[in-house]
Amino acid sequence: MRTRSVGWIAREWRSPADRPSLFPVSIRTLGCKLNQVESEALAGSFKDAGFALAPSHGKIAGEGIVIVNTCTVTSKADQKARALIRRALRENPRACVIVTGCYAKLDPAEIEALWGGSASEGARRLFVPPGGEEGAGAAKSALLKLGASVREAVLLGESLPDAIESWMACQEGRSEGARDPFAFRPGEFAFHSRGYLKIQDGCDSRCAYCRARLARGPSASLPPDAALARLRALEENGCAEVALAGVNITQYRHSGFDLPRLLESLIEGTRTIALRLSSLEPEGIDERLVSALAHPRIRPHFHITAQSGSDRVLRVMGRHYDARAVEKAAALLRSTKENPFLACDIIAGFPSEAESDFALTLELCEKIRFAWIHAFPYSPRPGTLAFSFGDRVSEREARRRVGVLTDLATRGRREYAAAWLDRELSAVVEKREPQQGRCQAVSENYLRLAVNCAGGAPPPGSAIRCVPVTLCPDGNDSADAIADALP
Repeated sequence: MRTRSVGWIAREWRSPADRPSLFPVSIRTLGCKLNQVESEALAGSFKDAGFALAPSHGKIAGEGIVIVNTCTVTSKADQKARALIRRALRENPRACVIVTGCYAKLDPAEIEALWGGSASEGARRLFVPPGGEEGAGAAKSALLKLGASVREAVLLGESLPDAIESWMACQEGRSEGARDPFAFRPGEFAFHSRGYLKIQDGCDSRCAYCRARLARGPSASLPPDAALARLRALEENGCAEVALAGVNITQYRHSGFDLPRLLESLIEGTRTIALRLSSLEPEGIDERLVSALAHPRIRPHFHITAQSGSDRVLRVMGRHYDARAVEKAAALLRSTKENPFLACDIIAGFPSEAESDFALTLELCEKIRFAWIHAFPYSPRPGTLAFSFGDRVSEREARRRVGVLTDLATRGRREYAAAWLDRELSAVVEKREPQQGRCQAVSENYLRLAVNCAGGAPPPGSAIRCVPVTLCPDGNDSADAIADALP
């Protein structure tokens, strides 16, 4: 798959009659792969309506639209969103800022209050579309029609803020259930070299710490025939690899299909495209799933949402498995491929987590030998059961535990990369560095590679074969190893 560079055009207009129908649109995204694929679809909808895509971190000198797609998994995610919104208002003084996503779904008034001091000049420029009772994904899908609506209104003489206000008023009157969480269907990817396919949204679990399920709503699944049709379209468009995205893809259920059967259908119905999976819940990893995962076109890269190695803490979290189940899940995933990349999520400093509980988590991670550990400190989230829990672990101690896990993760990733030196791998190009004769690529087993390309660096999205030849120095966050491209 080839990606086109995105640019933007901004100009000053002398009068409404001189105003073109094309505005620059910049999309800034926080959070998970699901947000990423939804942002890609939004970008495509604005492009189809005649808007110009602006770089995600670029500034719009004249009128335009900035969309901030938010996350709310931690309090830090909320803080990042607020900072991004303030910066968008400050750096794009004539642009309208539209905020969507999970944080916008749960705390719209908190976001709208950011307009406060900015309201002294001109029309309102900060908008939070109404979400109603629908999940954040379904509510966000309304934005897919915003571009066409705004363009029509502007052509009839409305100002950009008024056009957005009119569209907002129409959204207030829409009945619940009128939007589709699977309306996001990017055919091209403006911001990523690899493709994404949203197959699931929401979650039926009731984990004590999780706010995302409050924003996204109950589990919903894309019909299997639609999933296959969309994957085929991406393959025909030249996409080399697609990541299957969702809030909890192990809860995929539709028309008698579960995740293993869906994977088998997607593989049987396509020819060459490779599949990469997003996070897997330990209790959803069984013999049927790993049998489907064994296919060569499914990437040897798996991520387990382990969260803790202490059975007691897992029970307090509301998780429906124990540490032994995490061990078993890792062993099953390893049986599918030769030395796959195994990663996990760990929450450090959950309420009542004693040093002995953390020691069990550390012991589990060392025993499984994860190639990466995504460790983050517990964050109390309003609306969750754990928000009212006492016996809190201090922030300082939670950060210390995260540091210990991150050190282990860094060693694990380096050891894993070392095991693949001098071995041939397939990879997808992420970025070209033509002056150095290199490209940045991600291998099938999720190694970040700086690839020497003797014949010239291929464009992003290209599938290549290469051999890692040496590890990058410690502290290099951009690549795990240097590789040589094969002819």
